[in-house]
Amino acid sequence: MSVQLNVENYIALITINRPESMNALSSAVLEQLDQVLAEVKKMDYDKLRCLVVTGAGEKAFVAGADIKEIHSLDQARAFHFAEMGHKVFRTLEQMSVPTIAAVNGFALGGGLELALSCDFIYASEKAKLGLPEVSLGLIPGFGGTIRLQRVVGKARAKEMILSGTPITAAEALACGLVNKVWPADQLMKEVMNTANTIVSRSPVALATAKLSLEETEVKELGAAIEIEAQKFSNLFRTQDVVEGTLAFIEKRKPVFKGN
Repeated sequence: MSVQLNVENYIALITINRPESMNALSSAVLEQLDQVLAEVKKMDYDKLRCLVVTGAGEKAFVAGADIKEIHSLDQARAFHFAEMGHKVFRTLEQMSVPTIAAVNGFALGGGLELALSCDFIYASEKAKLGLPEVSLGLIPGFGGTIRLQRVVGKARAKEMILSGTPITAAEALACGLVNKVWPADQLMKEVMNTANTIVSRSPVALATAKLSLEETEVKELGAAIEIEAQKFSNLFRTQDVVEGTLAFIEKRKPVFKGN
């Protein structure tokens, strides 16, 4: 399998496993990723509370789409390929559990678009991130022109996309593309530390917070405030609120069950 899934201690680890091809995204890999994400979505909070995505090997997270396959496409098949990527990445983006991209190397083209579909990105010091599609006569096809500007701003996104020049992990940290940068040998440990912190929180609250962030992103302030207030009050129908507030009063760690 080119996409591997391991679930342990409420954390799902998805690994793109094509190191001989720098973990490039082919149609077959996207189909496998779609199947794995469908499997993950079926998991209840008693099994899954956080998702981490990474690439196999030391060189690449995902170095892009499979260029040999792209070279063989005609217009109709290219549209289908783009649709497939959008579908899979939107599924990842809409996961109810928090998602972290562990960028361990090159995250170029479809690789950066994959990472951008996660809630946030941690990167190795060795990572290079970019959307170099214009150097192939193309543009990003899996959401890059949309998501990148929402993270780093329009001017920075234009610079990266129109020049096609990748940036270093340090540059990505400076512009807010990645949240933290670690030495390569510490990356997964730090990712898992954060994942374990997330796992200790209320899964219902986490899912609600993600929904609020997405639904209020393009709303005007008044409408956004109403959405947030409604979601806040809805949580008072859950046992997690009772447990969380009582644990605080009793000065103990809460035991959240996701209901």
